[in-house]
Amino acid sequence: MQLAATRIITDDVDALVAFYEAATGIAAVRLHPLFAELRTPSGTLAIASTATVPLLGDDVAEAHANRSVMFDFLVDDVDETNTALRDVVEVFVKEPTDMPWGNRSLLVRDPDGNLINFFTPISSDARDRFPNELHNEN
Repeated sequence: MQLAATRIITDDVDALVAFYEAATGIAAVRLHPLFAELRTPSGTLAIASTATVPLLGDDVAEAHANRSVMFDFLVDDVDETNTALRDVVEVFVKEPTDMPWGNRSLLVRDPDGNLINFFTPISSDARDRFPNELHNEN
């Protein structure tokens, strides 16, 4: 089995796609006006309109309601990312901080309130978890 994608349901696909393109530097692939994907070598972030929810079932998803999932983006330098995001992000949850598990993390919220962790491994143990990913980003 392979995790194919993580999907965000939103009321404004265009705004959320624009945010993630600016925040990550990854161009979205628009499969439909109601659906887009940001593809990386390790996974895909899908963005879908609330208009697609009835196709999935009655009231199975709700925009702006997430408080339990965090999106993690591996970056070369968290401090540089923090500076680059100043004109993109409205809500900074936690400035770059060294975490006890060996990562330096920056926590922000996207326009729908979803939590995003931009991180860089700083300990040798943490770097060993991502040996080929650093310096190979889109």
